[in-house]
Amino acid sequence: MNKGKIIQIIGPVVDIEFVDGTPPAIYNALYVKSTEERRVVLEVSRHLGSGRVRAIALSSTDGLIRGAEVEDSGVPVSVPVGKEVLGRLFNVLGEPIDTGEKKFDKRWSIHRPAPPLSEQSTKT
Repeated sequence: MNKGKIIQIIGPVVDIEFVDGTPPAIYNALYVKSTEERRVVLEVSRHLGSGRVRAIALSSTDGLIRGAEVEDSGVPVSVPVGKEVLGRLFNVLGEPIDTGEKKFDKRWSIHRPAPPLSEQSTKT
């Protein structure tokens, strides 16, 4: 797993430098442990060069510090899809916030292209 360190925090914008010099792909999810029970999810939005990336925090950056370890998930932020999500409640990260099942078989990236019009349902 690709790891880096936070080098700058300006509000929800976080710059990270990756140790091996290989930046994660644009839209990849990055994880930072803020406290024992809280994990901050970041999304890569720009490559800055020299193994550095700029990411956007998907929650509050309170408690983050320069030098904190960041882990690249290797995949974009994704949400569960399929019949099992109907009637369920989720946060922006696709995590269920109700009391139902917490494991899902199928997940799609939040940056997935829209399906062609021929595949969309015309029923109302």
